[in-house]
Amino acid sequence: MPEPDLFGFASEGKTERKTEPKFIPLSARMRPLTIDEFVGQTHILGKGQLLRRAIESDRIQSLIFYGPPGTGKTSLAYIIANQTKSRFERLSGVESNVSDMRRVLSAAANRLENTGQATILFIDEIHRFNKAQQDVLLPDVENGTVRLIGATTHNPFFFVNSPLVSRSQIFELKPLTKEDILELLHRALIDAERGLGGMKIKADKDALEHLAIMSDGDARKALNSLEIAALTTPPESDGFIHITLSVAEQCIQKKAVVYDGDEDAHYDTISAFIKSMRGGDPDAALYWLAKMIHAGEDPRFITRRLMICAAEDVGLADPMALVLAVSAHQSAEFVGFPEAQIPIAEATIYIATANKSNSAYLAIDAALNDIKSGVTLSVPDHLKDANYSSAKKLGHGEGYKYAHDFENHFVPQDYLGAFRRYYEPTEQGVEKKIKERYLKWREKLDAEKAKNEQKKGM
Repeated sequence: MPEPDLFGFASEGKTERKTEPKFIPLSARMRPLTIDEFVGQTHILGKGQLLRRAIESDRIQSLIFYGPPGTGKTSLAYIIANQTKSRFERLSGVESNVSDMRRVLSAAANRLENTGQATILFIDEIHRFNKAQQDVLLPDVENGTVRLIGATTHNPFFFVNSPLVSRSQIFELKPLTKEDILELLHRALIDAERGLGGMKIKADKDALEHLAIMSDGDARKALNSLEIAALTTPPESDGFIHITLSVAEQCIQKKAVVYDGDEDAHYDTISAFIKSMRGGDPDAALYWLAKMIHAGEDPRFITRRLMICAAEDVGLADPMALVLAVSAHQSAEFVGFPEAQIPIAEATIYIATANKSNSAYLAIDAALNDIKSGVTLSVPDHLKDANYSSAKKLGHGEGYKYAHDFENHFVPQDYLGAFRRYYEPTEQGVEKKIKERYLKWREKLDAEKAKNEQKKGM
């Protein structure tokens, strides 16, 4: 008979040493055992919500939970295990291998055939499995041998195989609120069986609020910091352990920004940074910039995005934006952080507050779409290279007019050999002057093209 783990779920074919309760972290001891004990995630677990209805009626299909650490992904799996009539098996994307998976899947198939009992397979950190490992699961998920519950901190649409995703319901868990964390801390302080209720503890309100804020929505971090405070603070003369703000600050230390250098938070944050600049909000842009700096982001990654935003979103409405972005990039190359944060912030503010025009982006995109759709134009003879001896025999360069020889350094002639319109100037900032000049030129250019078209038709 395999030995049950802390939560009473046996893992078939695998025995584990039972952990002494005193060595089990507070966050693990305080896991909710029922849906009513669960704190937060009301958008998926509130009264009447789909996931809650499915759990309460034991109609769970394959699920994937994703979200930041400490938001309840594993706890939800254990709640389902508590309330389901299915066999519950757990694997880890970090520790388990294909042989472990095949053992569990084979046992699940035998169990279903012989007893009719279904199996729920919970895989923690499923994103750690590579594509081949994930493919092993597919047939048994497909035919209903197991119902999969995957937990991941990564966006499953990027890190879990598409066939598994398409056969699963995806639920995103959000960081817990300050109020959610405070509720969990108070619960841990009064729970004598699983929490710290058996200890004589006085916790100041500002100390608990500090833990709730600095945990950044991570219940595990908040609870374990509370436990460290309780276990390392000596009792006072009255026999009570007094958790003050100072104690809380020492136990949780620096706020850990939820930010992974090459995964979801990385791309989500830079997306928010760019969209804030595009939307003209320098304060929001500076916040996302500060978050990236604090998390240790490569300054060159930030400045590359600055240059893209300056060209795509500010464009010709204020060409100086690109100049400042390039300067910020060069500064980052030369000096690095922390000094580079100043020119990067300067460029961020300038781009966010600049006039905006995406006409250059739309123009090149339209031209590329023409090329991709098969519209390929030959270079008109008068524009072809004439700097070689036989060019004149081919008529290359013949009739070309050198713009600088004409008034205002402009001369209308056919530069394309067809009517095409890609660049549509706006009236934003500097581009308003560009538009005035260009529309005058375009009228003359179009007239010249019309003449050429008329000659071709003769």
